[in-house]
Amino acid sequence: MFEGLRFSHWKTDVDADGIVILHLDRADSRVNAISRAVMDELAQIVERLAVEAPRGVIVASGKAGGFVVGADIAEFRGHEAEDTVLEAIEHGQHVFEQLARLPCPSVAAIHGNCLGGGAELALACRMRVASSDAATRIGFPEVQLGIHPGWGGTARLPRLIGAPAALKLLLTGAPVDARKAAALGVIDRVCSPEALIDTARAMIARPPPVPLGRRTQAWASNLWPARQALAPVLVRQTAAKVRKQHYPAPFAVIEVWRRGGDNITQRLKLEARSVARLAATPTAHNLIRVFFLRERLKNLARGVDHGIRRVHVVGAGVMGGDIAAWCAWKGFDVSLADRELRFIEPALQRARALFQRKAHGDAARAEAAVARLAADDSGARAADADLAIEAIFENAEAKQMLYQTLEAALPDSALLASNTSSIPLDTLRQTLARPQHFLGLHFFNPVAKMPLVEVVRHDQLDKQAEQRAVAWASALGKLPLPVAGTPGFLVNRILMPYLLEAMRALREGVPAPVLDKAARRFGMPMGPIELADTVGLDVCVSVGRELAPFLGLELPEGIDGLVESGQRGKKDGKGLYAWQDGRPQKPDVAKDYRAPADLEDRLILPMVNEAVACLADGVVEDADLLDAGVIFGTGFAPFRGGPIQHIRATGVDALKARLDALAQKHGERFRARPGWDNPLLRE
Repeated sequence: MFEGLRFSHWKTDVDADGIVILHLDRADSRVNAISRAVMDELAQIVERLAVEAPRGVIVASGKAGGFVVGADIAEFRGHEAEDTVLEAIEHGQHVFEQLARLPCPSVAAIHGNCLGGGAELALACRMRVASSDAATRIGFPEVQLGIHPGWGGTARLPRLIGAPAALKLLLTGAPVDARKAAALGVIDRVCSPEALIDTARAMIARPPPVPLGRRTQAWASNLWPARQALAPVLVRQTAAKVRKQHYPAPFAVIEVWRRGGDNITQRLKLEARSVARLAATPTAHNLIRVFFLRERLKNLARGVDHGIRRVHVVGAGVMGGDIAAWCAWKGFDVSLADRELRFIEPALQRARALFQRKAHGDAARAEAAVARLAADDSGARAADADLAIEAIFENAEAKQMLYQTLEAALPDSALLASNTSSIPLDTLRQTLARPQHFLGLHFFNPVAKMPLVEVVRHDQLDKQAEQRAVAWASALGKLPLPVAGTPGFLVNRILMPYLLEAMRALREGVPAPVLDKAARRFGMPMGPIELADTVGLDVCVSVGRELAPFLGLELPEGIDGLVESGQRGKKDGKGLYAWQDGRPQKPDVAKDYRAPADLEDRLILPMVNEAVACLADGVVEDADLLDAGVIFGTGFAPFRGGPIQHIRATGVDALKARLDALAQKHGERFRARPGWDNPLLRE
């Protein structure tokens, strides 16, 4: 059937029943990402299949790690630079549409990641079967890159499973597992990994029926009146979460669906033109840059064997307990130590709740994680650890006293790490016998959600130890960022001026909700007052005391009193806000209140100013790593690309002028920090 055709990325087999099996195995790549070369070869295959129709076609992956991770984003960035995005999208649409029109049944056999363009490839097949393996995920994450599906995702998915369910997937970009995808109707069958191809064969022989209710809902929810009625509701709901000028892609998805009719050709044309427009926006440029920043952090220690199997955590408070729980969830054997068992038990209870949430009903998986986490009120398990993490309160002398006992108990090859959020490591390492094996591993709260881990250096750290720590953090599913061990490292050093200025403005009489609204208007995911309560005012005070002298700032009056009275924020149910059911109860603001015109600058420019100083001080290796750390560690408006990218987009001179204006009005703390003459800011 394929005589005379040679393929680099596809393997073609014809079984005894006349079924063609296409395995995508992209050459010279660990994963399947759809490139133009992959698409061109598929075009040749589909053209031949249309002429010599087999009994059926199965599309599968030739890589054990997964189906397809999506389109080749590096190639997409090249298309944008060359202004060929529309042509590339239309080419892909044409190939997938020819696959969809084959005169024989086709099945996508999915295991592992099936994302973006991979999910659209699966939609172009008539049927889909997915592995029940926990690693299998189906999703359309393009909105996270500032665009939306362009190879038929918006044109096909709403018609397959109904508009409400489809738009939820398209608008959030969140993937679902195989069973959830089957419940939605995206997947027709779920089976064991071993039975994937055999199940696909059986589906070709006897296609599974589509439930009448689902078919009716899909038809009714896409009628013209339904689209015109539902679209404005979706726009309002989306606008409550993100601003259109910041993140236009979700709004474009709704509009493409609203305008799309019964004709697939018309829907594809709308989709292609919409993606081409979005690809040219600053939001897409910055979010695609953020994608590559993430990939850079993930690959910092690729190929390094961290050699860590057993982890010992000392300090069962919120951070220590949650670090231990996350390590156990990711497959490590973990011991959690504290002075008495009664201090450890609350952390174990939180861990059990985490495991149950993450397991999504898989009781055996949750119990396996529970079994990997052990209480250790004697500290004896340190003797078997490959890594010990200290997570006690922020006091240098207390930490150094602990290290004397802990270091003596650890094997000589073990790493010793501190989760300190601000204390310089050159100070902490002074009493150690093996300082070359000591470093910082600074996690962020909440541990299960925050992606960044700062890997903190000091002047005597062994390079191999650092690489092991970076590789281990990657194995946890985190993004490791090597940083210098100066006060506050990177994230807290940049974040603290923002929080302190917000608290100063609050003391001056600016209402807390107004402060939070100003930050969110800029693009921060959470306002500074809510963030301070979420992190904990006790943590803010502790870090603030360490950093304020270094930064030339002052702690606001009254915060100490709140902490001493047990009003530390979210964890106590009261702080700068009152909290109920995990949500801040924000008071109403007088309707005639007018926020100061410079409020946004007062909040944001201290962060930007300190980012410049961090770059000048060499806290991280380069400007890209700085932007990555601030985005993934603070949530700094991703669509702006990070503080350094924000400076480049806005202009050095313009921002310095705004800092000067703030300094004249509010004080010397706003004076430009050293480093604004750095040529990297003008790239």
